Amino acid sequence: MHKRLAIQLIAALLLTGMVWAEGVKPAALLNNFAWRHQADWFGGYSGIHIFDGGTRMIALSDRATMLDARIDRNEDEITGIEIQRLWPILSSTGKVLVGTAGDSEGLVIAPDGGVYISFEGVHRVAYYSDPTGPAQVLPRPKAFEVLDHNGSFEALAIDRLGRLYTLTEKSRTVSGDIPVYRWDGLSWSTPFVLPQRGKFLPVAADFGPDGRFYVLERSVSLTGFRSQLRRWELNGDTPQSEEILLQTARGTHDNLEGLSVWRDDQGRLRVTMISDDNFLAIQRTELVEYLLPD
Repeated sequence: MHKRLAIQLIAALLLTGMVWAEGVKPAALLNNFAWRHQADWFGGYSGIHIFDGGTRMIALSDRATMLDARIDRNEDEITGIEIQRLWPILSSTGKVLVGTAGDSEGLVIAPDGGVYISFEGVHRVAYYSDPTGPAQVLPRPKAFEVLDHNGSFEALAIDRLGRLYTLTEKSRTVSGDIPVYRWDGLSWSTPFVLPQRGKFLPVAADFGPDGRFYVLERSVSLTGFRSQLRRWELNGDTPQSEEILLQTARGTHDNLEGLSVWRDDQGRLRVTMISDDNFLAIQRTELVEYLLPD
């Protein structure tokens, strides 16, 4: 590379605030499984949790349904998915959620085995001690009331201390950054923000077994979807060492919205993502898996 061009590229990276770790390798595609089912309720998957070992998952639809399924594998390939249980997501009064109130997006498993779900439309996060039971809605600060109607809490993650993190798809700070809200069990705060990168918008988040914070982002156009996966190390309340692990070309995958980072039985760091087909015949439900660098 010409020395002058190299200096210009380094300067550009410094100006954007991007931090690249020397020797970091991009994510490597392992498999792309098209998941099909004939039932009317099937589709719209926006949240996923893969249990260690990769043979079981919980998946969340944005129409207030959740399922527990077994994943069949042949080494690195997914060969089939068998649904074990399916149930509706309920309100705090035990009624089945419908319409805007049932726009369920983000999913995490609590340390006690319960489930937290984030919702768009009516911006909130709810806890389910029993996934099939009524919701316990967490307090909603005034900051939640002014969020974009169809651009709030698609992403939800939980750290090793049991604290929840959610971030908005579209709403931004006055400086254009992505606000990250944290629930510590008593109150909500905004411990940090993340930089906006291009036209990618956050749709899912997770804390990996490596302790790093992962965010899946999406860009939409008339010719298809693009996906981006970033991660950070958190030093207290300061995100550091930003890395872009994945940035796909338009149409590589469908509308990836759910994210789960886990280790396989070989100790390798993997990410599984699931797509929201919007209940449209021209789209598809996919489980996409990549091998990640440690």
